Amino acid sequence: MTKYVIHGGKPLYGEIDISGAKNAAVAIIPAALLVDGVCRIENLPQISDVTLLLNILQELGADVRTVNRTTVDVDCSHIRNARVPEELARKIRASYYLIGALLGRFGSAEVPPPGGCDFGGRPIDQHIKGFVAMGANVDVRGGYIHAKAANGRMTGTQIYLDIVSVGATMNIMLAAVLADGLTIIENAAKEPHIVDLANFLNSMGAEIMGAGTDVIKIRGVERLSGGTYSIIPDQIEAGTYMAAVAAAGGEVLVKNVIPKHLECITAKLLEMGVDVEERDDAVLVRRTGKLTRTNVKTLPYPGFPTDMQPQIAAVLCLAEGTSVITEGVWDNRYRYVDEFRRMGAQIQVDGKIAVIEGVEKFTGARIQACDLRAGAAMVIAGLAAQGTTEIGRIHHIERGYEDIVRKLSGIGADIRVVVTPDEDKQAQVG
Repeated sequence: MTKYVIHGGKPLYGEIDISGAKNAAVAIIPAALLVDGVCRIENLPQISDVTLLLNILQELGADVRTVNRTTVDVDCSHIRNARVPEELARKIRASYYLIGALLGRFGSAEVPPPGGCDFGGRPIDQHIKGFVAMGANVDVRGGYIHAKAANGRMTGTQIYLDIVSVGATMNIMLAAVLADGLTIIENAAKEPHIVDLANFLNSMGAEIMGAGTDVIKIRGVERLSGGTYSIIPDQIEAGTYMAAVAAAGGEVLVKNVIPKHLECITAKLLEMGVDVEERDDAVLVRRTGKLTRTNVKTLPYPGFPTDMQPQIAAVLCLAEGTSVITEGVWDNRYRYVDEFRRMGAQIQVDGKIAVIEGVEKFTGARIQACDLRAGAAMVIAGLAAQGTTEIGRIHHIERGYEDIVRKLSGIGADIRVVVTPDEDKQAQVG
């Protein structure tokens, strides 16, 4: 069993480099299926979700060559298989992007239902609505989602999303790039990683207009050819380290970021009394005084991101006064609350609303990461806590954070990875 052990209460000082965006990478890697030729993808984060997707492409028959730590060459020209291996796909939420990419490439796809973090109801009905509108038949049987274009090729059409869905927006884009005719997505999501996916596809020869607005138009082309593309910095990784400085105190230069992507996070930290200074490709985060309360509501971009909700909650637990968080995107995203309470937090949850009474300090405890972002929030709480915090189930955290222990150690955190015998297995052996 592997866990993080954190001796908290130490302010953070120094510089930290942000990796490529997880949420962009997990769509751009499947998008390589649409490219006829070699595409070089740069600034890939070294995280388990990326490794899984590259392994899936290799299982399908792609040639994947590592150029360096953050760069791969992917050639999907010779793939003839549209059935995704079940064991790998079930470990990752973003496996659903393979449906859109394979439909676009082959006019058919067989993909297991997605895995990844469980936030209650996270249906892919809007994805399927788009595929059906473009002429695909979709059903679930034998533990697989089966999708097949009636005419052998997807057909452009107009699609209105009932809710703003990042996943559905990107998946429909993937299915539409090689479709016959014009596809229009209305009520589209506007997140930076949607723009990044569009820029990747356009650099390979696609015709996508309007990414970053609520209406995206995709004119289908006959083929995409190879090229080189560098993934944007990770907005959520940057925000997580900004929140860590806010909670633990200190001064850290967060480098390799796009400050505009961080404005929704920066605004809340400023309200709480944290100094944030924007630079060209960095932000300087400083917190020396007390934190003050604020209210947060998660919304689609450019609103406050749901993927930063647990991390900002960790900071608000230490702010003077009463703060209110309203989760406007996912159900069941407060499962971390019981773990925070073990550390002394005072949080009451009613449906999508959490009321937080600020406390003087966190106290170290043994806790368990229940999903990716909650796990990151527990690291933040541990950094700020008095005493020792042990965090189990860290595989959740490593799905989305490259080298988090090394990066935090580099700015003065006392955090290390500890491997201990699995107690359950020991009991079985005994």
